[in-house]
Amino acid sequence: MEFLYSFIIGYISGSIPTAYLILKKVKGIDITNAGSGNVGAMNSFEVTRSKGLGFLVFFIDFLKGIVPVLIVFFLFNFNFSLAAITLIFSIFSHCFNPWIGFKGGRGLATAAGGIAILFPILLFAWIAFWIITYLIKKDILISNISATIMAYVFVLIFNNQFIEYAYPQPVLVNELLLFTSALLIIIFIKHIEPLKDIISKKKP
Repeated sequence: MEFLYSFIIGYISGSIPTAYLILKKVKGIDITNAGSGNVGAMNSFEVTRSKGLGFLVFFIDFLKGIVPVLIVFFLFNFNFSLAAITLIFSIFSHCFNPWIGFKGGRGLATAAGGIAILFPILLFAWIAFWIITYLIKKDILISNISATIMAYVFVLIFNNQFIEYAYPQPVLVNELLLFTSALLIIIFIKHIEPLKDIISKKKP
């Protein structure tokens, strides 16, 4: 039952369509049909040109990662696996939102919120890779994709070292690897379409 409760807490938290609700209320805009159609902070800013709205969406989506993890921590005595499950399903329902036709955001803000508590070194690694890539390519989407892939490879190579920086520490390395794999795969899937667009634009 603990696994079921963790799933439900994460899924419900992640399914709050932040950008959709805020832009619909404040601007009368259906973000699923505006700009890139991405239901997240970046598209909210690009559609409205409002830094305030973009930040508000990011902040609430960030909390959608933090809050369910904290709830599961306190309900189930700081269990890594259960907290990881709730974060994964929070990201999943954010990315494939059941209330708006399974459209959603790309999961980065929600993932960052939960990882900041569960596995902060992964967040630091992702940010470092993102900055390096952005300085070279000057493209946010390419930086997102590259940082996601490189962070995953980094964890695969140094998993025994990384496990020391997870909180609470998982019992087995496989727990950490499964959590990281599921999390980064969901995020990568949501970046496939924009990656195709980038490639197609570069073709002569």
